[in-house]
Amino acid sequence: MKTILSPSRFEQSTAIKRGKLFSYTVPIDPCDLFVFYQSHRPTSIGQRFYWKNADGTCEMVGVGVALSLTSKSPESRFAEIQQQWDKLIQEAQIENNYDVAGTGPLLFGGFSFDSQQMPASEWEDFGHALFYLPEIMITCSQEHYFLTINQFDSMNLEGGERVKQWVKKMKSESLSIPERLAQKEYDIEGWLKSVEEVVNTLQTTDMQKVVLARKLQLDFTEPLRSEPIIDQLLSQQPNSYVFSMEAGDSCFLGASPERLIEKMDQQVLSTCLAGSTARGENKQVDKRLGDSLLQDPKNLFEHELVVSMIEDALRPFCEEMLVPKEPILLKTPYIQHLYTPVKGRSKRDCSILEMVQSLHPTPAMGGVPTRSAMNIIRDKENMDRGFYASPIGWTDYQGNGEFIVGIRSGLAKGSSAYLYAGCGIVADSNAEKELVETRIKFQPMLRAFGKESL
Repeated sequence: MKTILSPSRFEQSTAIKRGKLFSYTVPIDPCDLFVFYQSHRPTSIGQRFYWKNADGTCEMVGVGVALSLTSKSPESRFAEIQQQWDKLIQEAQIENNYDVAGTGPLLFGGFSFDSQQMPASEWEDFGHALFYLPEIMITCSQEHYFLTINQFDSMNLEGGERVKQWVKKMKSESLSIPERLAQKEYDIEGWLKSVEEVVNTLQTTDMQKVVLARKLQLDFTEPLRSEPIIDQLLSQQPNSYVFSMEAGDSCFLGASPERLIEKMDQQVLSTCLAGSTARGENKQVDKRLGDSLLQDPKNLFEHELVVSMIEDALRPFCEEMLVPKEPILLKTPYIQHLYTPVKGRSKRDCSILEMVQSLHPTPAMGGVPTRSAMNIIRDKENMDRGFYASPIGWTDYQGNGEFIVGIRSGLAKGSSAYLYAGCGIVADSNAEKELVETRIKFQPMLRAFGKESL
């Protein structure tokens, strides 16, 4: 089994050298998980993650990396991560008397969007798959707090007591984002031309949809810290999934509205999110925009492609499924989307990573048909998406987990930030309108980095 001791250098070791995993979980007093994340910067920089789900019922922070998992072969990365995780858990000694998802040994991480794409320099710390087993993790589930300690070779209960005492003494620090020096939108004219070429392809072939994304770079006077950006996302996007994952001097973070898959015992839930418009400046305008979206043929067509694909992808893993016939609106501070929840009951032998592999990329991120759309994306986007628009999330030792689609996101690396936004191109798309849509989708991360608009 391949393990990674340093996410930035990708050293190789073996499970034998690491020894046996010992993990124990205990309840703790309520605490501020963001302050816990913040307070471990001096000792765990580059080895932290943060997660809050959309309704605030689950929040978790991991600091320190007991073990990092990656894959030797990008083509088999989902299966490799699962196999390594299964082997680790089979041999582990786990003390967890609490039947709470997200406690005990847990992997947090994600996959790159395209395993055939060579990682750009800004994404070199992440590779095509990167997952952490944290040394220390605090989970808040339904307002109950739990501490999990993961160690190799021996179990040190005193470590847990030290963490408990540390938590009681934590203090928040003042947070600020450095002054911004410059920003750069990459090759707007080239991107508009790519959209027009894709539209022509869609009009003259049996292809139905291609998603094209683009990149915006921000440069700052000093190296960026993840804490003030997360703090802004938590306050500005309270109904989104707020996440961050550090690796080396990089941090992938964002506030995604889109669940890819949630699995709790045998209950499965996925989100179909495609078709979008702006929010209005008042309730009347907002309602008019939303009603128009619900009746817009282009967006309804785009949305139905996603619903059909997700239903088809999950059906082999589910004993039963429930799919609404019509979408509703999901409103975030800057954008409103067409939204359809897909629910199911999974077969007992299915893992969440198998479902993630089957779902990625959805038509909302890739296109229809998938293989042809991916080829066009590689040819027309002229960039590496890295972990943008990719599955990121967690799975615990009992098979529970949740993965989102890493949109409304960005990569902070050194004193630069790379923001990403995309849109679905169909046969009647207009390039200028699609450009406007990407600029709307840049807004959540731009604001988190201290800028209101382009």
